[in-house]
Amino acid sequence: MESTGTVLRELRGAQKTSKGVSLYSRYVNRPAGRVLAAGAYRAGLTPNQVTLVSAGFTFAAIAAVALSEPSWRLGFLVWAGLAVGFAFDSADGQLARLTGRGGPDGEWLDHVVDCAKLILVHSAVLISFHRFGPLPGDAWLLLPLAFLFVAVLTFCAGLLREQLGKAAARTAPGPAGPAAPVSSVRAVALLPADYGVFCLVFLLLGAPGAFRAGYALLAAVHAVFLVAFLAKWFRELRALRAG
Repeated sequence: MESTGTVLRELRGAQKTSKGVSLYSRYVNRPAGRVLAAGAYRAGLTPNQVTLVSAGFTFAAIAAVALSEPSWRLGFLVWAGLAVGFAFDSADGQLARLTGRGGPDGEWLDHVVDCAKLILVHSAVLISFHRFGPLPGDAWLLLPLAFLFVAVLTFCAGLLREQLGKAAARTAPGPAGPAAPVSSVRAVALLPADYGVFCLVFLLLGAPGAFRAGYALLAAVHAVFLVAFLAKWFRELRALRAG
């Protein structure tokens, strides 16, 4: 079997484009996922098994939010579980590209887990707010529902944009145009919308007021990004029809 160093070099050559990726995913999550993918390769795991490992870390952390009273220790454990789960979420795709064992089933499973974690993480925050208050007012219970709406709509609309774009590219005559250069400014601007950055807010669980403020700020930022993304994706799809 190839050495870990050799596997890591091969994984570096099998990365997806960095276009539209935030600095966190580019410099933290993908490199961490690369190390995990190399370990999974040497352990003989399949990409789907790595996806299930990701789900295990993520869902355990989410369950802890709903079932345990907020504390600094809980916040660290939740953040660690979510961050490790996110890194394994990167590792499954990297392993699939390295081994050539990816397929529709793996892509479907990955999207199902991603959608489930978006639904469950905000549901867990709602449960925590309800169980472990007190809250400044009952209106705070609407915040996780609003964040849930924004997160799921962004995920579904983005996934549809990707799939419809691929379908249009397959039917479009002629070669594809040159890829747009990766923008460092865009990578920085996308940081607040990155799931890895969102996970950091759980480090504030030991200070309920600070957690609510950070969670509300992220919800507002994600809502702004949703409006911007929807307008951008609609323009892009309309341009594909015109072309």
